Amino acid sequence: MKAITLTGAFLLSLASALLPVTAAATELNAIETVDVAKHGGDIVVRLSMKQPLTQVPASFSVMSPPRIAFDFPNTRSTLQNNNQEIGEGDLRSYTIVQVGDRARMVLNLNKAMIQHAQIDGKTLDIRLTPSATASAKSTATRFAESTTSARHAVKNVDFRRGTAGEGRVVVDLSDADTGIDIRTQGNTVVVDFLKTTLPEQLRKRFDVTDFGTPVSTVKVFEQGDNARLVITPTGLWEHNAYQTDNQFVVEVKPVQYDPNKLVQGTRGGYKGEKLSLNFQNVEVRSVLNVIADFTDLNIITSDSVGGNLTLRLKDVPWDQALDIILKTRGLDMRKNGNVVWIAPSDELATKEKLEHEARQQIEELEPLRTETFHLNYIKAADLSKILTDDKQKILSKRGSAVWDQRTNVVFIQDIPSRLDEVRKIIAVTDVPVRQVMIEARIVEADDKFSRTLGARLGYHVHPGAGGKVRLGGGLADTGAHSGQIADDPDFFQDSLGVNLPGTPTGTGAQLGQFSMVLFNSARTRFLNLELSALESDGKGKIISSPRVVTANQVEALIEQGTEIPYQEASSSGATATSFKKAVLALRVTPHITPDGNVMMEVDVNKDAVSQVTAAGGAPAIDTKHVKTSVLVENGGTVVIGGIYTQEERNQINKIPLLGDLPGLGNLFRNTFRQDNKTELLVFLTPRIVEERVSVR
Repeated sequence: MKAITLTGAFLLSLASALLPVTAAATELNAIETVDVAKHGGDIVVRLSMKQPLTQVPASFSVMSPPRIAFDFPNTRSTLQNNNQEIGEGDLRSYTIVQVGDRARMVLNLNKAMIQHAQIDGKTLDIRLTPSATASAKSTATRFAESTTSARHAVKNVDFRRGTAGEGRVVVDLSDADTGIDIRTQGNTVVVDFLKTTLPEQLRKRFDVTDFGTPVSTVKVFEQGDNARLVITPTGLWEHNAYQTDNQFVVEVKPVQYDPNKLVQGTRGGYKGEKLSLNFQNVEVRSVLNVIADFTDLNIITSDSVGGNLTLRLKDVPWDQALDIILKTRGLDMRKNGNVVWIAPSDELATKEKLEHEARQQIEELEPLRTETFHLNYIKAADLSKILTDDKQKILSKRGSAVWDQRTNVVFIQDIPSRLDEVRKIIAVTDVPVRQVMIEARIVEADDKFSRTLGARLGYHVHPGAGGKVRLGGGLADTGAHSGQIADDPDFFQDSLGVNLPGTPTGTGAQLGQFSMVLFNSARTRFLNLELSALESDGKGKIISSPRVVTANQVEALIEQGTEIPYQEASSSGATATSFKKAVLALRVTPHITPDGNVMMEVDVNKDAVSQVTAAGGAPAIDTKHVKTSVLVENGGTVVIGGIYTQEERNQINKIPLLGDLPGLGNLFRNTFRQDNKTELLVFLTPRIVEERVSVR
């Protein structure tokens, strides 16, 4: 287990704690052995020295984190391991740091303790007693603290896998005022819900290994008056937590190991534990040795590293302190696992250049190998284009790739290192492509209303005998009459004085007519009246719903309609038959984003035949067309376009003055009113087709 590194101003204030050696300094004393034993509730740390101590070493302690330090002047350490895990009672470990002729011993504790030190010949006994009053400051993160003594409750505990492979523990609470303490304890994350009850059915251990996250188990149980949640991750990980209303979430993210990083993690900046350094004209090698002792890193220093430096750093991350030292002296480092090589920048650059040239020479002389790759999803020809692209060749200068289209097999000849790169590329590219089903819905709605009213009125005097009144029939219909009317078929037409019938509405419906003829008994005076009226109210809706399934980033087209033939004259005078499309078409190219949404390039057409034009006999096409690019969530619906039109028309034809008479004026005018509304909406819904689970 890695030794506990030291933090804060507690570390290495060498100017004050480790004073320079005086001229009268004699032979250095030495710490030869360290033994730890437990007596009752106390812990005894016994140090065997080379020479007897003249006085008890100076010491000091800190409360957060709990530690006790002893400074030994004119002393060195002969121990093989200066960082030792103890795990005895509340003593976790000890660390011995040596700078020049001074040594400091640090005892790392689980909680604050009282120390009593005494000299017994060549032995220094340090007795650690639990403190009844001193306590370490809490390092827990508190999200909320209840201001009342009321009990809270955990409603539910759930586990989910995030899109980036992180494990999410979701806890539903009874209220947002629940006190929460979260801390890292060893290799676990412990969350305490203060003064909170836990239902019996939630007191269990959850095995979540199958989710494929860093979290292996989640344990929920009661701890006194609190409910405790213990998360056990594996491998390299880091965590964060947040609360939204009554929901508390702990995320445990995987951390990919980077051999070039001093401290593993995804957060930017310096992440090492803080330390303080105070040096006056000390060798660079000595400072690097101090950092190596604290970080448990293996540091190899080049022979060309030398010189002295003076620096004073207080409470800075140790990786930042190392970076400052390297930049000050023009040094650089290369990390490989747990080994750090430090040398001047020019020396490292020269060495890497020589290594690169050597690798190039090896590639030119290394024997070639041929491997056969059977492809499942990607075409062999497409893979060969990727590998042999002139702009970014993956194969070496001597490498080649050929393929068999019938069996979809590619044969690659190259050096072994390049063949390994080809395997990685095939593992990424030879995968099933995700598919998307796109459904478009085109809605055309119209609401049409029209009303027309007109009249025809006439008066005529004609000699005749007898008289009667006739209702119904048209004014020009004279076949049913006798006498003088039958003898003069144009009588009624000649007698019209006002001719303002209703206007056709364009719907194809016939006007309603009401006609009346008044004449005296001698049929010599006639009053002719015809009223024409029509009211039309119509509503319609047309819904077209094309849908198509296509692979990710592959264009798809679906259409339905008619190809209309027409005669077209050429420049020579000959005629030929051409075709013009009037179709419903959906053309779309989807792109699935990493967060599960769908970006689409859409082209939708809804065409219909209108009328044949006089020029060449080609038909006119009524077109409804939308082309756009839109981002939609999986399964969501979006309106990508719409057209709304409204046509209102009011028309009055009348005889001046007479048409304005109240009531009677309707006999001397006709009216026409029209109100037509049309609306076009285009909806789009993408759905990602669920992938099949396959075993390869």
